[in-house]
Amino acid sequence: MNIFKIIHVFLLLSQILYSYLNLLLLKFMKQAFLSMILVSLLLGITFQGKSQKVSDSSNKIKDCQQEDVFDLIFTKKKILEFPTKRKLRFIAIPVISYSPTTGIQFGAGASVSWPWGSDPSTRLSAGIIQAVWTTERQVMIQLKNNIYTDRNKWFIQTDWRLYFFRLATYGLSTGCGDTPYPMLFNWIKFHNVVSREVVSDLYIGLGYHLDYHYDIRDESLDTTDNNQVITPHYSYSIDHGFDPGQYLSSGISANVVYDSRDNIISPYKGFYVNLNYRYDLTWLGSQKTGLRLWAEFRTYIGISKVAPRHLVAFWLFGNFKVAGDSPYLVLMSSGFDQMNSSGRGYKQGRWRGENFVYGEVEYRFPISTCTGILGGVLFGNVTTASDKGSGVHLFGYLKPAAGFGLRIMVGKFDRTNLCVDFALGENFTGFYLQATDIF
Repeated sequence: MNIFKIIHVFLLLSQILYSYLNLLLLKFMKQAFLSMILVSLLLGITFQGKSQKVSDSSNKIKDCQQEDVFDLIFTKKKILEFPTKRKLRFIAIPVISYSPTTGIQFGAGASVSWPWGSDPSTRLSAGIIQAVWTTERQVMIQLKNNIYTDRNKWFIQTDWRLYFFRLATYGLSTGCGDTPYPMLFNWIKFHNVVSREVVSDLYIGLGYHLDYHYDIRDESLDTTDNNQVITPHYSYSIDHGFDPGQYLSSGISANVVYDSRDNIISPYKGFYVNLNYRYDLTWLGSQKTGLRLWAEFRTYIGISKVAPRHLVAFWLFGNFKVAGDSPYLVLMSSGFDQMNSSGRGYKQGRWRGENFVYGEVEYRFPISTCTGILGGVLFGNVTTASDKGSGVHLFGYLKPAAGFGLRIMVGKFDRTNLCVDFALGENFTGFYLQATDIF
């Protein structure tokens, strides 16, 4: 049985689980994890002819080498040694999906990796580009990069987006209600940080950040006396002195980054710490002055000495109001980190707050233990967000989610995986398809 049939079996099983769990929701969360174990066993048995059973001992695994799906397709042109000339590599995937808020989505996306420099010690750089059109006449274009220059002397982070977007908001904090308030808006995001290495793995730098939201339309808003409906966005904007129809945040930032990961795309070990202190200034175009702190931590702990893909990964970040005010749509919300990876188990933008903390743990394990083509994950996450206006503090309400996924190695030299995930949150279930690991 080839890799495509295995993927088809996995997706079929996931769809059955999706329908079942959507009825039972959180009450039977444990069954999602048991199902992942069952799928893993089935895939492991199916792949037995290609990937021998390998225990955690060096004498059995020493003859195994990492492969990817292209080695299954082009068996006569299999390349097992790392190429001496490092090249640009990318994986392109079509985007075809549906949601009630955006309609049917069509487009394409690509995950790209490349070395910027001839020195062999130079780390891989990685980026994502995506363009999507929807039947609701929406357009989403984004380009995101994490770039290391020659010998890792400079680290460049970018996040550029152009959205003509529709998004349901629910209010601030993880204590808000379940009533959706649909919004239409256009968004230009232009974030850039350039950092210089000061000692090994430690970078200090400056950044410029611009968020321009315009043509904002609150579809549920009604300010007439007879049928008055005041939405969370409108109420927050009026209370904090922002124009509900458009606003711009423009500022500079001071940054500290520590990165000892062995790979930027799919790390097996190391730490990543990112501190960003953003200062929005009126003389740069902001409607109001605002100071915010972004703090992020990731680490990867190996479980097996001979199977580096067998590990536990941790991710924690927070976005905090320090002083001043920020517009409603600039406040941190689930799924709006740099790679749009957080918050599996909830709709994008479901949780939003003046202060926002998110944590996730992911158990990653090999399924095809010799070739390393197939892997699996079990994950859980939790979100908390605050709102001073309603008196909800951080950690006052916690919103958990959990799920499982399949990892398909499509680029063995840069560790690019195609990720297929199923997640279950509070009153929501969903599938996720991504061309790089979540974090």
